[in-house]
Amino acid sequence: MANKGAGAHIKDNIVLYGALAANLGIGIAKFVAAGITGSSSMLTEGVHSVVDSGNQVLLLYGQKRAARPADAKHPFGYGRELYFWAFVVALLIFAVGAGVSIYEGYLHIQEPEPLSDPMINYIVLAIAVALEGSSWTIAVREFNAKRQGTGWWKAIHESKDPAGFIVLFEDSAALIGLVVAGVGVWASHFFADPRIDGVASILIGLILAAVSALLAREAKGLLIGERADPDLIERVRSVVAAKPGVVSVNHVRTIHTAPDSVFVAISADFDDALTMGAGETLVEEIEAALKAEHPTLSSIYIRPEKREEAVLSFASLAH
Repeated sequence: MANKGAGAHIKDNIVLYGALAANLGIGIAKFVAAGITGSSSMLTEGVHSVVDSGNQVLLLYGQKRAARPADAKHPFGYGRELYFWAFVVALLIFAVGAGVSIYEGYLHIQEPEPLSDPMINYIVLAIAVALEGSSWTIAVREFNAKRQGTGWWKAIHESKDPAGFIVLFEDSAALIGLVVAGVGVWASHFFADPRIDGVASILIGLILAAVSALLAREAKGLLIGERADPDLIERVRSVVAAKPGVVSVNHVRTIHTAPDSVFVAISADFDDALTMGAGETLVEEIEAALKAEHPTLSSIYIRPEKREEAVLSFASLAH
């Protein structure tokens, strides 16, 4: 059973494990190349790979922490802890990845290393492109399966699972960074000016800073709390409205407590002719129907109230 559980865990996190394996191997090769050739952009790329590896470890740790069951202190579980670690990852990309890259590039422009044979750089970059490309392909395939025809940017913005889109962003930035590093190495030799390599390092840092800003914005929204998919909200409304005894549905409010867990609060106007017992039975029937149709609804709260009362309640919350 333990082996089966471990296998399922790896399968569920294939994007993270694939990216981690690629980044560890690439990072070692980049640092070796940077040590031999003195290339600033290669050193920057090595730091980039180390940061990415650390990010994948943090996301795996976050997923483990988020999987803990609910308890008295956290009655809705620990699912949103993953969003916290996703935000930490965004900060690390900016502070370490972008910061070190820009600083190293600046130092290389001020005091450039003498040029040496770039062949080892080209070999390492080619290997890195192959490995990063494999990781990127896995990330794209997994994300495509989840977005189900939705536009790329909309799918990223609506996604409640940060692990998938963070790796996608990281790998995309890594591939662009490798191209920039390759051009920087070539141009510095072609024009016999090693400072160009430092400029490439700064450009890589700016790319990482831009990615960090995008990830931080998405992670912040998840950390604060985002509603469920609008289609899910409408399906919940339809299930409740279709029940005999429900006059109207005033509102359906949702929040993700984890990537695959949603809390829903429903205000509905029940038929005045219903007795207390019949009303309780109706609430139980609605909860059962919703959980059967939408397993992601981990917590359901139903409040019978008149539409006028619901409007007043919403107005008080707004103020």
